[in-house]
Amino acid sequence: MKYRIEKDCLGEAKIPDQCLWGIHTQRALDNFKVSSSQVATSLIKALAVVKKACCLTNAQLGFLPKNKTEAILSSCDEIIQGKHKDQFPLDCLQGGAGTSTNMNINEVVANRALEIMGQSRGDYATLDPIEDVNLHQSTNDVYPTAVKLAVLWALADLSANIKLLQGVFQKKEKEFADIVKVGRTELQEAIPMTLGAEFSAFSEAIARDRWRVFKSEERIRQVNLGGTAVGTGLTAPRSYIFLVSEKLRELTGFGLTRGENLVDQTANTDSFVEVVGILRAHCSNIIKISNDLRLLNLLGEVEIETLQTGSSIMPGKANPVIFESAIQACLKADSDSSLVFEASSRSSLQINEFMPLVSHNIIEAIRILVEVNKMLVKHIKTIKANPKICRKYFDNSPLIVTAFLPHLGYQKCQKLWKDFYQESKNGKITVRDFLEKNLGKEEVNKILSAQSLMSLGYRDNEKST
Repeated sequence: MKYRIEKDCLGEAKIPDQCLWGIHTQRALDNFKVSSSQVATSLIKALAVVKKACCLTNAQLGFLPKNKTEAILSSCDEIIQGKHKDQFPLDCLQGGAGTSTNMNINEVVANRALEIMGQSRGDYATLDPIEDVNLHQSTNDVYPTAVKLAVLWALADLSANIKLLQGVFQKKEKEFADIVKVGRTELQEAIPMTLGAEFSAFSEAIARDRWRVFKSEERIRQVNLGGTAVGTGLTAPRSYIFLVSEKLRELTGFGLTRGENLVDQTANTDSFVEVVGILRAHCSNIIKISNDLRLLNLLGEVEIETLQTGSSIMPGKANPVIFESAIQACLKADSDSSLVFEASSRSSLQINEFMPLVSHNIIEAIRILVEVNKMLVKHIKTIKANPKICRKYFDNSPLIVTAFLPHLGYQKCQKLWKDFYQESKNGKITVRDFLEKNLGKEEVNKILSAQSLMSLGYRDNEKST
């Protein structure tokens, strides 16, 4: 293997000649070997977009000559297109508030730009990673800005997939609207309702998640780009500070704005905590819904598609594996979200030195939830109702007597309940048959119809006298 020698203030280091990265990346590669996860590819792409915006700004203001500008822009575009992924090998859990990752992108952009210019890698006298690619920047404004951009892309993807999940639940709500069933509270039978109404609760919860995720984008559209190290803009021209966020907005299409107080935007990462709070709400809903669907499947009121054999010892056993996977995935995403809170709260003074953990976990949490929603959309489409089973539970539940309270009053309904238990001791009879026998089939069918049960209360003229 051929090497080139690069220097920094600590001395020299050998860099494999085929690598686009340089000495700063190499030192980080040697120092940080603590996890099996590398920096997210979406963050690398976001950093390349930020570098492109900075380059365009510096070029427009006359700080970069045309030949350097064109080479840097071409290099950034290649990274944005997904090229050179193997040149970003750093562990996601790195010290330095993201400096290693910022230097990684600076060096890769610089060395690729040198190649485009017909020069050798490492020829930093011609084009320098810090003096040119990182001109008027600091890790402390570039890195948080790129994280916000990567999160915005991810949230847009999540919002789109939550919309699809909401849609499939709404379709099932309509499909099951006329199927009467027993409601359940505290894992006990409760008053009657419809299967469609049960699914409407799922769709409404997901609808709120969709709205929350969509609105959460607003929380991270303020960026601190131009604030440099601590938000004061020291070492950056004022003209650059005012222009660079506009360039980034043009490149991304997002309604990004420069934070009014860049010191605040650099020191505090509570906006990410607010976003993960919304992610945790979505996790909670997915876990609850998945558990409910597992129970409905156990009861036989719905049938879910069998996707794989469920046991190595029990022939024919099938498990609700998709919902089990969704629950586990949401627990993982929730754990990631909790770590964003922890990392944000442990920052000190003017920056959050734990930004690598913040970025890795919030991006991972959203990515997991995107895939969970895709998986559930596909699976929930296949759910079928079992009206016979729903009706069986319904007809045999003494609590359907509750539907007659407005018509008969509590005392008469209580007597019906007692009489049923007395009669059922002498022979098998369903509650519905008993009610039809005592109140008439037509009246019972009317009161226990799906329309009546879901009419949102009774009319005044239906009150008992």
